[in-house]
Amino acid sequence: MTARFDTKIAVLLREDLESWQRLNVTAFLSSAIAGADPALIGEPYADADGTEYLAMFRQPVLVFAGDAGLLTTAHGRALSRGLRLAVFTEELFSTGNDADNRAAVRAVPAEKLNLVGLALHGPKNAVDKVLKGASLHR
Repeated sequence: MTARFDTKIAVLLREDLESWQRLNVTAFLSSAIAGADPALIGEPYADADGTEYLAMFRQPVLVFAGDAGLLTTAHGRALSRGLRLAVFTEELFSTGNDADNRAAVRAVPAEKLNLVGLALHGPKNAVDKVLKGASLHR
């Protein structure tokens, strides 16, 4: 049986990223979604031996890809709909800590961010509209 969700967690990546960059950006952006809404996290796991494991999201994280223009468009759509989102800019690949990451984003106006990824969680229909034109990552 497949569960149906009224909300969607999605990550949109710029399609020209290296493999290590796609994984890194997805991990960082997913952590932002988890931190923004602890109710999205399920219960901890345990195996048959009683070994405990950390809890994960209650629902899937869908990963999409698109070109730089689509990321800019999706960013604007999300903001115009009042959806909270996480961003990862190209500059963050050259910073080494959280303070420098925040400073790199703060230094650039929203419409000029050099986005390589973004993530959002919200009502399924709203997230689908934001991601219009994106394809599931392969």
